[in-house]
Amino acid sequence: MAFKGKPPGSGSGEMSRTTQALRPSIALSEAEARRARALRRQGEAPPVIAERLGLPLEEVEKALLQMRNPRPETTRGTLNVTLAAHRFVMSERQGDEPLWQTMDRLVDELIRRRAETARRNASRRGGPAADDWLPGLDAPTPERPG
Repeated sequence: MAFKGKPPGSGSGEMSRTTQALRPSIALSEAEARRARALRRQGEAPPVIAERLGLPLEEVEKALLQMRNPRPETTRGTLNVTLAAHRFVMSERQGDEPLWQTMDRLVDELIRRRAETARRNASRRGGPAADDWLPGLDAPTPERPG
């Protein structure tokens, strides 16, 4: 049984509708806000942008506060593990594959190896086949009267 995670949905990374509803309205058109944000990305200060576009400084600042900026590390790529485990996972990545695919591949390999070990141990003990149990879990041992 292969481990198959669910890839991010088509709307991942988009702003929540609730967040959009809570944001203050901006008295700028979408094109004006876009131009102000483009100038900000070029390094211009808000007062300079407002003067250059002939727009009120308060509205320009609202538009700039709502800019989406790239994060150095995306939340989906964050591993809540030790630094050593993080280095290991990053070293297992194949090319530019997403981190979730690397994790799925590693978990799949772990499950397959545990199932193989369980099958080998079951055949030595003469117990139930490993396929009768969930992959990665040991079969229950018969209770012995004590």
